[in-house]
Amino acid sequence: MADSLDKVPDVEIDSEGKFKYILVRVKVKGGTDHKDIVRGTKSAEYHNHIFEKVNPALEALGVECSVLGGGKIEHNNTEKKLRVFGESTGYGKADHAVTVEKLKTVFKDYEITME
Repeated sequence: MADSLDKVPDVEIDSEGKFKYILVRVKVKGGTDHKDIVRGTKSAEYHNHIFEKVNPALEALGVECSVLGGGKIEHNNTEKKLRVFGESTGYGKADHAVTVEKLKTVFKDYEITME
């Protein structure tokens, strides 16, 4: 069952710019195994647009998801910096500390800050 969670990348964000992000809890359907993932993109005008895109793809893998909160990420790949800040009007503020820990697993050589 946990195999389906392994197929879900911890982080998928745009490679550059300032954009909205959501922190999502992904859970095995009918089980207790779960993990939190970060998704962010400039193409989303609102935080719920990210979830509307992510949710069907994750459900197809046999997992269910719920949004824990949102915020913004500023990604500067030239300077290798990520800044996590702000909140979502619809979902509330994500736990930026959790988001930063997730980002550190993918962007190992980056300076990552939160506000």
